[in-house]
Amino acid sequence: MEEDHINRHARKKLQNLGSIQLRHLDTNEIILIPTPSSNPNDPLNWYAAYRLYIAVLVCFAMFMTNFLAAGPSVAIVSMTESFFGPPGPNMPAHIATTAYLYTVPALCQGMGMLFWMPFIAKYGRRPVYIISFVIYTATAIWCGVTKSYGVELAGRVIMGLASGAGECLGPLTIADIFFLHERGSIMAMYTAALSMGVGGGIVISGLIVKTLSWRYIFYVGTALTGLTTILVIFTFPETTFMRGQEQSIEIIPVGVVVDEGEKLSDTATHLENRLELELGSADAYRRQLPPSRSYLSSLRIFTGTYTSEPLWRIFLRPISLVLLPPVLWASLVMSVTIGFLVAITSNFASAFAATYNFAPWQSGLCFISSIIGSFIAITFGGRVSDWTADWFTKRNGGLREPEMRLPAVVIGGIFVPVALILYGVGINNQLHWMVPTLGLGCLNFAIVQLTSVSLVYTIDCYRPAAGEVAVSQLVFKAAFGFLLSFYTNPWIDSLGYTKAFGSMAGIASVVILFAIPLYFFGKGIRRTTWNWSFVRKFAHWQDDREVGE
Repeated sequence: MEEDHINRHARKKLQNLGSIQLRHLDTNEIILIPTPSSNPNDPLNWYAAYRLYIAVLVCFAMFMTNFLAAGPSVAIVSMTESFFGPPGPNMPAHIATTAYLYTVPALCQGMGMLFWMPFIAKYGRRPVYIISFVIYTATAIWCGVTKSYGVELAGRVIMGLASGAGECLGPLTIADIFFLHERGSIMAMYTAALSMGVGGGIVISGLIVKTLSWRYIFYVGTALTGLTTILVIFTFPETTFMRGQEQSIEIIPVGVVVDEGEKLSDTATHLENRLELELGSADAYRRQLPPSRSYLSSLRIFTGTYTSEPLWRIFLRPISLVLLPPVLWASLVMSVTIGFLVAITSNFASAFAATYNFAPWQSGLCFISSIIGSFIAITFGGRVSDWTADWFTKRNGGLREPEMRLPAVVIGGIFVPVALILYGVGINNQLHWMVPTLGLGCLNFAIVQLTSVSLVYTIDCYRPAAGEVAVSQLVFKAAFGFLLSFYTNPWIDSLGYTKAFGSMAGIASVVILFAIPLYFFGKGIRRTTWNWSFVRKFAHWQDDREVGE
């Protein structure tokens, strides 16, 4: 009777929208959420070192998705000359046309996510990782050898569509293999990798074009993406696990408790001890468990179907989710912060050349500050977010609400306007080149810190649809950045750097401040909006998408 009760509890449709008991009422110890099953193939039962390796591989893959998206922009002049001939009276128009090679792939990254997401949810992570990175590597070769602008643009479009898969796979993979109380720290690594991909791509590309043709940017990118593809094929298993859908002989312990400082690799020991208490003999029970997958079986590309939801319904869900206030706010945060970085990257080379007489490679080196800022933000976007949420959880009887992460946005909320003003005033008043460079570093710090908190907040709210939630924000960001790239230069020409970037600072601050009403009223907003008629029709998920939180 007790076993049946546990199984029914594990299988029932939750839809608790992130409100969950994370600490034990009596001992205040952390409860592992999602609760690991007794299946040895459950990713939550893998060794901590192996899960960390997968996270690092995911982050390297995310770095590469932006490496070739942004990196070649530093060589815009030499690429223009390759496709349209030596400089002449039409050079400005030709440069504007060449800029499509960077803005269109960014838009295609977002649109590609809408295409890939249904297949990721239905058929798992591994096949999409492999297919998309094989295409990405092939298009890197394509873009490096082509001789005409039209063929280059076509290659960049396909590259953007392929790399979009990686960007939305990252949050899903992290949510698959890490517990709720760990998620902020690892998600900060993901957002930092995306940001570092932009900065690293520009820095490395700038050094390449100092002595070599711009085509070598794609040759280097081919080598790195090829390495990533090989590692994915041979070391990256399927991380999707149908939690709560195990065979009836299995008991899923509800609320496995661990000491706060305990290593996660000891999860299996807790499960074994729990089983000994409940069944009398862990050895007898273990004989009934499915065998661990062998290395060769983990290399299978397709491992099954993971939901009965139709593809069209998964395709439409991101569109409906973005209308929910928590997701809309997080989408706006990601859009205005990353969008204004797009505004900088769209003209930084010409700005530094006109103000400081920098060569392209020198302008590219200024993005080293963005890499440093992103790296530092891993702690402030991850650890601080987790610590903040846990501090409020302890004082709430162990009950975690997603809004408990939101106070951590204060840090990024301060740095965004400061960064944009430093950059705008520095360029406008021809201050020392370190001033706008410091602005770049502060802006990337704020981007990683803020988007880490806002993305994890929405995933905590709607965990079974984590992929669609991430796609909603990433597509919104891609479309906003694409539109902003057309208006940045006219905006600056009209108002000047100081007023234009001052306006951006004001817009970003207003968006971030909406975290205050969400913190106080977010729970009620989540409950009310979840019952809107169109949300019930298009956003609600089926039972087989539940993951135990």
